[in-house]
Order: sequence, then C-alpha cells, then structure tokens
Amino acid sequence: MASSTRPSFSIDASFVADGVPETEKTSKESDNTYILRPIFQQRFRPSVVKDCIHAVLKEELANAEYAPEEMPELTKRLSENIKDKLKEMGFDRYKMVVQVMIGEQRGEGVFMAARCFWDVDTDNYTHDVFMNDSLFCVVAAFGCFYY
Repeated sequence: MASSTRPSFSIDASFVADGVPETEKTSKESDNTYILRPIFQQRFRPSVVKDCIHAVLKEELANAEYAPEEMPELTKRLSENIKDKLKEMGFDRYKMVVQVMIGEQRGEGVFMAARCFWDVDTDNYTHDVFMNDSLFCVVAAFGCFYY
C-alpha cells in the first residue's frame, strides 16, 4: 500500500481589529518612492560642497605638521568629518564617497586622477587642495544619486 504524504505548513500571524496582520502594521520599512532624478534643491552642488570641504580642511590642518606615523589616522578622521558634514547638508538619496590624500610638502608635483561610471545628469564631484609649509592635502568628494 502506497502511502501519500502531504506537505504540511502553518501560518502564524496575529491580526488586529481591522483585519491587517500585525507584522505589516509594525513594519518600519519606508515605501519605495521610485524617484529617478533628485529634486532640484537636493542635487549635489559642487560649489557648495567645495566650500564645505575647504572649511573643514582649514579648521583641521591650519597648524598641522607632517608626521608620517600620524597621517593614516588624520586622513581617516578628515574623510569621516567631511562625509558627516556633507550628509548634514541634505543631499537626500546620495551616496557620498570622500577620498583624502596627504603628502609631505617638498616642492614636487603630484597628479591625482579618478575614473567613474555614472549618470551625468545626477552624479557629480568636486575637489579641493590645501597646502601649508609642511604638507599638502587633496580631497575629492563624489556624490552618486541612489536610485
């Protein structure tokens, strides 16, 4: 005699008075807005971002001296500070990428380049250079719209 087995399953859902499962009501997920372009006021504006970067660099590096063992921590701190300031500026739905490079001032030249694959209508970048007698600092900030 062949025995047939049926798959068994159970549903555990608690319902509230209006018939909607409680798990759907307490969900903290936000609705997807399907925005393909940023609102004009929230676009990544390179001139405003450059002013922000310049202010942070001026504040942090005004009296800084180049010390090779301290530079890794300083670059991390600068990039985090700049990224946090940019997030406060209200560029909603933008992914911010901040790159900081610090070197000793020896009168030599340096080139920095970046290549990106992005949407020219929504994404942008800016950079700023800070120099004192001891060091130079190049910061590049990229704003990529998050679809």
